[in-house]
Amino acid sequence: MQECKKEKNDVSIVMPCLNEESTVGICIKKARQFITNSNIMGEVIVVDNGSEDSSKSVALECGARVIEEPERGYGRAIRTGLAHSNGKVIIVGDADTTYDFEHLEELYQPIADDSYDMVMGNRFAGNMESGAMSLLHRIGVKFLSFCARKRYHVKVYDFHCGLRSISKTASEKLCFNTDGMEFATEMIAKAAQNNLRIKQVPVSLGRCDYKRKSKLRTFRDGFRHLKFIIFN
Repeated sequence: MQECKKEKNDVSIVMPCLNEESTVGICIKKARQFITNSNIMGEVIVVDNGSEDSSKSVALECGARVIEEPERGYGRAIRTGLAHSNGKVIIVGDADTTYDFEHLEELYQPIADDSYDMVMGNRFAGNMESGAMSLLHRIGVKFLSFCARKRYHVKVYDFHCGLRSISKTASEKLCFNTDGMEFATEMIAKAAQNNLRIKQVPVSLGRCDYKRKSKLRTFRDGFRHLKFIIFN
């Protein structure tokens, strides 16, 4: 495992990755373009979560810093990425080309200005490409987000959005415990419980047109989110 660099960046863009060889390189290049266009110092971190394809080598070739996390789990990968990030702002996004890494201003600037501690993407308020999210997932995400809003008293309408940002300082204050998909809920819950300043912004969601295997397990993951909301 590579050690975290000591110099401080303006932004760390973290991508959890499991067998994303066809898409991770595209995401890295767009994220690096955002850093260049914004004239800021930054890094792209790919947390390889036990990929069995060439994801790791593709990520290295495209200029990312690769951290290996052998213990499987979406939450586990992000937690590892947060721990190894040295940017003042940490942006987390899926490495499957469904999010626009080239235009991250609204997730970066509110935290860079110290106006907010966390910025959540809202796919329902942005441009969602046809076929990007199934009807079942739309219903499930809206229902679980409703339950979580009531439980944690926070006005977030898309708890499961895979594009979000947090300040490094805030991430170090929160004690995360989950390793699976329910981490998406835990991250917001812990932020609300610790009175962090949370902003919500519209984000676009595109359809992934590359051959890949989805990591989502609709009912299993949904029940894990619901269980977390009820008991935490």
